[in-house]
Amino acid sequence: MRGTVDSIKERLDIVEVVGSYLKLEKSGQNFKGKCPFHNEKTPSFFVSPTRQSFYCFGCGAKGDIFSIVEEMEGVDFKGALKLLAERAGVEIEYTRGESKTEKDKLYNALEDASLFFESELEKKSEALKYLESRGVSEESIKNWRLGFAPNEWRGLFSNLSALGYSKETLLRAGLVKLADKEDKEKTPYDVFRGRITFPIFDSSGKVIAFSGRALDKETEPKYLNTPETVLFTKSEVLYGLDKAKDDIRKKNYAVLVEGQLDLVLSHQGGVKNTVASSGTAFTQEHLLRLKRLSPRIILAFDGDGAGEKAAEKSALLSLSLGMEVKIARLPFGSDPADLSKENPEEWKEVLRKATHAIEFVLNKIIETENDERKLGKAINLKVLPMITLLESSIERSHFVSLIAKQTGLREEIIWEDLRRTKVPDILQIKSTREDSEEIQEVGNRLHTMRERIEEKLVEVTSWLKDLAEDSEEYKKLKKEEIELMARLNIAKLEEERAGLQTELARGPGESEELSQKIIGLNLRIDEEKRKIV
Repeated sequence: MRGTVDSIKERLDIVEVVGSYLKLEKSGQNFKGKCPFHNEKTPSFFVSPTRQSFYCFGCGAKGDIFSIVEEMEGVDFKGALKLLAERAGVEIEYTRGESKTEKDKLYNALEDASLFFESELEKKSEALKYLESRGVSEESIKNWRLGFAPNEWRGLFSNLSALGYSKETLLRAGLVKLADKEDKEKTPYDVFRGRITFPIFDSSGKVIAFSGRALDKETEPKYLNTPETVLFTKSEVLYGLDKAKDDIRKKNYAVLVEGQLDLVLSHQGGVKNTVASSGTAFTQEHLLRLKRLSPRIILAFDGDGAGEKAAEKSALLSLSLGMEVKIARLPFGSDPADLSKENPEEWKEVLRKATHAIEFVLNKIIETENDERKLGKAINLKVLPMITLLESSIERSHFVSLIAKQTGLREEIIWEDLRRTKVPDILQIKSTREDSEEIQEVGNRLHTMRERIEEKLVEVTSWLKDLAEDSEEYKKLKKEEIELMARLNIAKLEEERAGLQTELARGPGESEELSQKIIGLNLRIDEEKRKIV
């Protein structure tokens, strides 16, 4: 893989790559333009041909050709690698796992499966009538490549076999399965039967899986997904991200819904910055992909108890990642698909009225709890843990004041309870996986706070060498260098706090003592931050 990366960097110039996304002009030995990651009138985004990197003096964004493609295309490193490899005419060197040829077979099989399902939908009036009844337009059917899997045991298998695909390829693509996994000689049968099919695409728009919705209420489950394959990992793939990424970046927020129809109807109604999970709860991986595009999200789940519970859990996870999260309140018993179908403007209004997740939970408690003792208990249980996840002392103070204002409780009492509140079990919130490898991965991410600041400091210091000392960019960057050095002390405290949070999440242990230490560190961090002008 390293050889592939080096070959791409040798063939592609960062000025050319960045220039394909935004207008650049010569500035000394560098190039500059308006930063794509924040709004600005005066260009502060610099690209260095000698260093083959970019740096924004306005927001601090930096990186190389892979970083810019990741951010602009909304893909991970593997996605950026693939896009740049194609652009450079470089063959990706696979060191383990699937070869390019093997993966191409799977991509081709999935594409042909989608074409088969699309053709079958045209024959199935019942399926078309259902989509029509839900308000899905003909244009949306074509745009999202909706299809129908015939209610036959081997309809798809027979079709793809006739096209030359082997049984092994179709099994590996997740399109068919065996009644007895141990009996490899038996003929497999179709995974999807009698279901409307929704192709799931990767960031480049290739079909990697399917989600099938049952036509009748008796069939269980209601939604069925392709099993995980070498191309498809449910905890990492967001349905609709390939089409929503540009609007998420432009509007600077994403709308998260639960189901495929919710997404299709939302896009149809003009809210094209909408994404959905692929048959799983929203995970850390989902949210980190969205955070590359925007740190702001609106959770718009079904208007029922289950939907609100899922929203609260997703909100905790989002807050733990430093994201700004709001929750939209839908009328009871409705979902985004219903609202988008009946009145797209009402759907947009619901999103406009979305409130911060902490305020949403607080309001719900106030509406349901009349007894002051029960009210306080519910706030301690649900609201205060969310506040502990906020990094900003200003934000924490704001929500403490809000609780006092809306409940009549004294602020000093709320602060006292907040100091005793345990930090939520973030590791349990963050991932659907339970293996030790995943836990270690999260711990590692929490452990890199100081390292990221040190890395940025090195980057800033090295960039100073490329700039004239009398230039405004040099003065601005010099000021940033001084501030970064001051922030190192804060970063050490933040790293210590992260370690304690990880320890607390791994088990009960001395949870009370750990919580008190974390709260103490929060206070010290706040004190240090006030020293920075």
